[in-house]
Amino acid sequence: MKSTKKLTVTALLSALGTVLLTLGSLLEVLDLSMAAIVSCFVVFLRIELGGAYPYLFWATTALCSLVIMPSSSAGLLFALLGLYPLTKAILERRPPIVEWTCKLLLAGGILTVFVLVAKFVLLLPDAILTGWLLPIFLTVALTAFVLYDIALSRLILFYGLRIRPRIARFLK
Repeated sequence: MKSTKKLTVTALLSALGTVLLTLGSLLEVLDLSMAAIVSCFVVFLRIELGGAYPYLFWATTALCSLVIMPSSSAGLLFALLGLYPLTKAILERRPPIVEWTCKLLLAGGILTVFVLVAKFVLLLPDAILTGWLLPIFLTVALTAFVLYDIALSRLILFYGLRIRPRIARFLK
């Protein structure tokens, strides 16, 4: 595939990702879901295009979503978690104990930065981010992260086995 076509696919997915993150910010119930869905685009770009295109997608989508909706928890979460699918591929080459230790430490760091930026920079409502609810929030968030990691692994396998052979002719 020519570099012009790769850049066009990346730009189109970036625009779609920005729209989805904006929609997730407007409907607050969907903010985490949209951030997870848009991060799956990074996986697609990594598998199909490789190179710098997933990073370019992440940077433009995160920047656009944070500029359009500056108090967006979905945009912030994608900015922090959007490169996780690429990191996941690197971490899964390690032994399972090292892999999961690194993944949980990374998730804890991402959640800490998310809470600090959401509370002090974006000034989001901090009912969940303070007091006795914070440990419950972090526990639930880490559990959701583990489930997201497992679902992402299965989605990558499903994509490779079922979807990729069907769309290969369009990506030549």
